[in-house]
Amino acid sequence: MAERRTRGLRSLVRGPVRSGERREVAPEQSMDPRSREDGSPARHSVIDNAIYVDGRRVASPPSLPEAVAALRGRPGSMAWIGLYRPSEREMLHIAEEFALHELAVEDAIVAHQRPKADRYGETLFLVLRAARYLDSEEKVEFGELHVFVGADFVLTVRHSEAPDLSKVRRRMEEDPDLLRQGPQAVLYAILDAVVDGYAPVVAGVQKDIDEIEVQVFGGDPAAPRRIYALSREVIEFQRATRPLLAMLEGLIAGSPKYGADGELQRYLRDVADHAITVVERVDNFRQMLQDILIVNSTLVSQAQNEEMKNVTQASYAQSEEVKKISSWAAILFAPTLVGTIYGMNFEHMPELGWVFGYPFAVALMGVVCLTLYVVFKRRDWL
Repeated sequence: MAERRTRGLRSLVRGPVRSGERREVAPEQSMDPRSREDGSPARHSVIDNAIYVDGRRVASPPSLPEAVAALRGRPGSMAWIGLYRPSEREMLHIAEEFALHELAVEDAIVAHQRPKADRYGETLFLVLRAARYLDSEEKVEFGELHVFVGADFVLTVRHSEAPDLSKVRRRMEEDPDLLRQGPQAVLYAILDAVVDGYAPVVAGVQKDIDEIEVQVFGGDPAAPRRIYALSREVIEFQRATRPLLAMLEGLIAGSPKYGADGELQRYLRDVADHAITVVERVDNFRQMLQDILIVNSTLVSQAQNEEMKNVTQASYAQSEEVKKISSWAAILFAPTLVGTIYGMNFEHMPELGWVFGYPFAVALMGVVCLTLYVVFKRRDWL
């Protein structure tokens, strides 16, 4: 079994490809933003390396082989090794030393995993998604942390700046009674730090939502774009936090089996309570953003309707003026028509020699104008 695991782990290390040789890689490799290894010496990625006995640091080996040797040479000790973006060869070496399962090692190398908790024999493997709020950019930055927990070791692999595990280590070293409980206590402290790190993010997102509400009711045309951008971050936040509930529930249920006392179980329940609060807030954020988007659409529609109403009213008013002008133009056109007819210089126009010709023409003009005025008035054109 150990030999098969070693062969599987070695397949994770990608050396130069020979001519005509086809390289088989995991499908997640294409998502790895890190530079690939090109045969150059592996960089040192150990952030902190410590051996603890009875809750106190007794050694800080400068290298991983020395840490393994110190761990094996001190019965009852615990190793806590912190790595930051280790190379594949480093992970291979660590996997062989601590008998880590090849699937978990592959996940730790490739990264970009969903939050989860898997147990491989006596080793528990967790993937956590930390988050921090960048106030200057008003955005949420998500990180990834992989944790291997064995009977006498804790191995953390960070692929981002968050979370800051140095604070977790200092906190644990200042509380030897808690650290004395071993890897389970360290795992609790890491989970607690990740969940507590969500609080500033929740506050930052709430602030952004409040600002968006002001933008929406202020008629800012940039509000929809900001709503969509924040919605994507909230969805990512949901993906990072929601799996924690099942993970913590499983850890609490399995704590007695792996030597966690009642006090540590209560600590884990407290972390679970905080996680539930965060998940509920994040779910509310998503619903709030959906509601704000609907309100924004409604306000935009109302503004468009109001604009159309104003345009319609202006058109109606213009039409009424046109009616009045047209009516008076028709009324004034009637006497002009009569006068034009009798102003023609024809020799044979009987009305020109008639005594009552002039009064008749004037009366005709008045009757036509009066008739048109009455007609237009009844139709509300005047």
